[in-house]
Amino acid sequence: MRPRLKPIKSNPDRLLRLVVLVSLFAASAAVWWPVQAARLKEVAKVQGVRPNQLTGFGLVFGLDGTGDQSTQAPFTPQALAAFLQQNGITLPPGMTMQPRNLAAVVVTAELPPFAQPGQRIDVNVSSAGNAKSLRGGLLLQTALKGVDGQIYAIAQGNLIVGGAGASAGGAKVQINHLAAGRVPEGATVERSVPMSVGHNGLLQLDLQSNDFATARAVADAINGAKGPGTAQAIDGRVVRVRMPAQPAEHVAFVADLENLEVGLQRPSARVVINARTGSVVMNEAVTLGSCAVAHGSLTVTVNSTPQVSQPNALAGGQTVQSEKNDIAITQQGGQLMHLPAGAKLADVVRALNTLGATPQDLHAILQAMKTAGALNAEIEVI
Repeated sequence: MRPRLKPIKSNPDRLLRLVVLVSLFAASAAVWWPVQAARLKEVAKVQGVRPNQLTGFGLVFGLDGTGDQSTQAPFTPQALAAFLQQNGITLPPGMTMQPRNLAAVVVTAELPPFAQPGQRIDVNVSSAGNAKSLRGGLLLQTALKGVDGQIYAIAQGNLIVGGAGASAGGAKVQINHLAAGRVPEGATVERSVPMSVGHNGLLQLDLQSNDFATARAVADAINGAKGPGTAQAIDGRVVRVRMPAQPAEHVAFVADLENLEVGLQRPSARVVINARTGSVVMNEAVTLGSCAVAHGSLTVTVNSTPQVSQPNALAGGQTVQSEKNDIAITQQGGQLMHLPAGAKLADVVRALNTLGATPQDLHAILQAMKTAGALNAEIEVI
């Protein structure tokens, strides 16, 4: 005989407790898997709003005998002769100048977007010859040109050099670099670069990195704040935005866009290896599959011992000096270690630390893990 099922009576208190538990679980899940947020100005730039590089060639005066040597840097006295000629001073024919308180330098600066004539910008000064130090020098008036050959700024001022040095009796002590300096606000802008925000009523935002999820998040944030259809993601790098019809509203519109909060998804897993310094950097998306790794090191030692062969007194031979080389190879046994799977960056770091490998050894280990399919990340060597 089949048992009869009793009807379930609705209990308001039990239903309320169930709703509260579900809400708490959803809140805990939101805390457990957080979504990173950033302002739009930190992930994208307005197309066309960019700085411009300026360069110039000038002279630094007032050095305490630490300037260029004219025999190895002949362009320094030539630049000095041209400067004197511009000021009405003509040198006698055949005269060779060898000033030691003068240095030829390359001056660079960055012209900010929307910079106007009369504003001041910083300049960097680097030695172009063989000057020992630019400390205490004065940069003479130098024209800074753009890639089009036009003069956009004029630089002049006293250099600030962060290094220091001294030498006496063949001994030399130096701290930091002495052949480069900086002149804060040392250039005056003479010409502005025309820039326009938007073209034909459209504003283009260029993302800092190529990511389709970020482009979609940027478009959704703009449409949520300014209305549907305002922004459209073209690809993983470009988002186009429809500008207001009134030009007077463009600045306020762009200012509102730059401060919008954009929810960012997890980036693609990547491991960056610096082959020069041995640094290894990985982001939070790197995961590790279960694998076994054996790591050992091979050391080759070469010892050279000088030996002298002395003939007998009446042999009439010559004293001969030779070297005895001893070569030894030492190999440290690598124990096969099991690395458990890790879904978090902390687990991956903990697993790699158990190997006891140096950053240089990690290069080969990570490459081998990638080849074996145990490392879920893209490896980039810089």
